[in-house]
Amino acid sequence: MFNALFAVFYREYQIRITNLVWIMFDMLVPLLYLLVFGLAFTRTMGQSFVVEGQAVDYSAFFLGGVLAMASFGVAMNTSWGWFMDREAGIFYEMLTYPISRRQHLLGKVLFNLLLAVVEALLVLGGAALVLGIPILWARLPLTIAAMLVGTAGWFFCFSIFSLRIRRNDLYQTILNAIYFVLMFASNMFYPLDPLPGWLKTMARGNPITWQVDLLRYATIGSGDGRLLVAECAMFGAFTVAAFLLAARAMRSQD
Repeated sequence: MFNALFAVFYREYQIRITNLVWIMFDMLVPLLYLLVFGLAFTRTMGQSFVVEGQAVDYSAFFLGGVLAMASFGVAMNTSWGWFMDREAGIFYEMLTYPISRRQHLLGKVLFNLLLAVVEALLVLGGAALVLGIPILWARLPLTIAAMLVGTAGWFFCFSIFSLRIRRNDLYQTILNAIYFVLMFASNMFYPLDPLPGWLKTMARGNPITWQVDLLRYATIGSGDGRLLVAECAMFGAFTVAAFLLAARAMRSQD
């Protein structure tokens, strides 16, 4: 099993290093989002930004959202690779290799989990050094765990669409719609309390919200402990369900 996973991991590595611009884009864009929007909104709102009854720096609040955005983006770009491989016919050739379809899924995501961790460290370093955000470094293992599970969960979720949808235009439309809805119907950019009831309900059922809450707790200590436990369990169930559905979609590719 290890050899099979390593073979898929190595193939993904070779694909990604052939386009260093793409890989640098993946890693640096979340940090740029944090620096540009974090600074802009912090200077605009000052200490008028209130979360859970306390005035906070918007950059500190936005940090968890940026980390979730990085996880989400890596997963989305990786799932796009499935679609392109299938369009080129390489995907079907890979299915003839002595590697199980679940090993294909796991091997493909492994290299991108490494990317997600590097992104997280870059964002945390920029947040601490440039913006002066007081990071809870003692909780770094929890931050890394949230990035790993989050990236894997989103990759398996997006892989279902890249394996099921045949048309490029339909695939792009659906994924961009999902990207827009999930990001803005969440607490990635703003707290949930001021939102209308219907939007707050959507956001509470959004897996991005669950991941952002955990990342905020891990980085700046914000959040309700009991709610976080429930959200962790729900995100774990989401990741397992997405993996099983993605594996099922893989089995249907003949």
